[in-house]
Amino acid sequence: MEFLKPLIALLAIVNPIGVVPFFIHFTQGFSREERKRTIRTSSLAAFAVVAISSVAGLKLIEIFGISIASFQVGGGLLLLISSMHMLNAQPAESRREDVNEGQAKADAGSSIAVVPLTIPLLTGPATISTMVIYAEKTRTFWEHAALVGYGVVIGAATFLAFSAAGRIAKVLGQTGINVMTRLMGLILAAMAVELLADGLIKLFPVLASHLAN
Repeated sequence: MEFLKPLIALLAIVNPIGVVPFFIHFTQGFSREERKRTIRTSSLAAFAVVAISSVAGLKLIEIFGISIASFQVGGGLLLLISSMHMLNAQPAESRREDVNEGQAKADAGSSIAVVPLTIPLLTGPATISTMVIYAEKTRTFWEHAALVGYGVVIGAATFLAFSAAGRIAKVLGQTGINVMTRLMGLILAAMAVELLADGLIKLFPVLASHLAN
């Protein structure tokens, strides 16, 4: 189960089904080929964010001299905030300004595949923080490779969700998508508290002794 925690956290944060209404809204004026190109680009970009974060994220915080314990507390808080968005049936890392920007770009005929569809609607600071935190927990090359492999899963999930966006919207409806987003938010909130607790114990070891008692 520990091995699957990063993947569960990623699926909860990215939650491509929760972004389906935005994808449909932004691409309603696109041709079939433009929509396919947007799906491919978004899937590849989502994979890239996860893979690069898992490989280079630790090096980046080392450059800035940030301890992993401090990063865990900050990342845990960020995940908790993201889960609150999801419990309100909103994408984990979106703002109203991002949605407005996406609509403006779509109306202007610009690509919305990377910004804002992938970043920040699908992936963003919470996704990056999650990958860095779990990358620190890896002990072997294969465990680290698995994190990069999870990026492939996220890219594939994004591709499948966007490719079947019309059918998903028809079957689940907005209510069904909102329910799924809230369930993912609940899972993410629990994982955020776990990461927060782990980071706080590393920063303040005295807490561990109190918990043991």
